[in-house]
Amino acid sequence: MPRRSDIPLTARGEKQILDKAQSIVGDELIIDPKNLCTVFVSPRERAHKTFYLLFGHLPELPHHILTEEVREWDYGEYEGLLSSEIKQKNPKWKIWDDGCPGGESVAEMQARVDTVIANVREYHRQYKEEGLNTRDVMIVAHGHFSRVLISRWINFPLCLGTHFNVEPASVTVLSYNHNNLAEPALNALNLYATVL
Repeated sequence: MPRRSDIPLTARGEKQILDKAQSIVGDELIIDPKNLCTVFVSPRERAHKTFYLLFGHLPELPHHILTEEVREWDYGEYEGLLSSEIKQKNPKWKIWDDGCPGGESVAEMQARVDTVIANVREYHRQYKEEGLNTRDVMIVAHGHFSRVLISRWINFPLCLGTHFNVEPASVTVLSYNHNNLAEPALNALNLYATVL
C-alpha cells in the first residue's frame, strides 16, 4: 500500500487562519456558530488544525465530526509527487479524467463526494421539512476534495471541478436557488481568500 502523507499546516497557513478567524467566525458573521448544525472535518493534520484555529477563540467548539469521508483525493502511487514529476511518468495524465493509480479512481472519488453531499442534503432536508437541526453544515477539507464537492453539488460532472480554483483559507458557500432543495447552487467562492 502506498504511503499517505499527513502534511502539517504551514506557519503561513496558520497565520492566514488566525488573521481571519475573528472576522469570519462569530455572531452574525459569515460562519455563525449558532447556525452550525455540524462541521465535517478531515482527520488530516492540516484540516484538523484549521478547524481548531478557526474556532479556537470561541467559548466552545461547534459540534464536529472527524471523518475520512472528507479527506483529500487518495493519490495512490502519485502521493507526494509534484504535478511535474507525475507528468514525467505519464505525460497525458489528468486527475480529473484518470484518477490515481493505486489510489482513488474518478468513480471512487465521485461516489465518496456524492455520499457526503447526500448526508449534507439530509441535514438540510431535516431542517427545512422537519424543523430539526440548525441551518448550516460546514466542511473543513482540502483542495481537490473541495473542487469535486463544488462540481458535484451543482450536478456537474466531476471533471468540471478543474475549473474551480479554491484558495487556501477561503470560504465557499453552497446553497440552493429559490430556497428549493432541488436547485443546488454555488453562492460564493473564495470569500476572504488571501491572494498574493
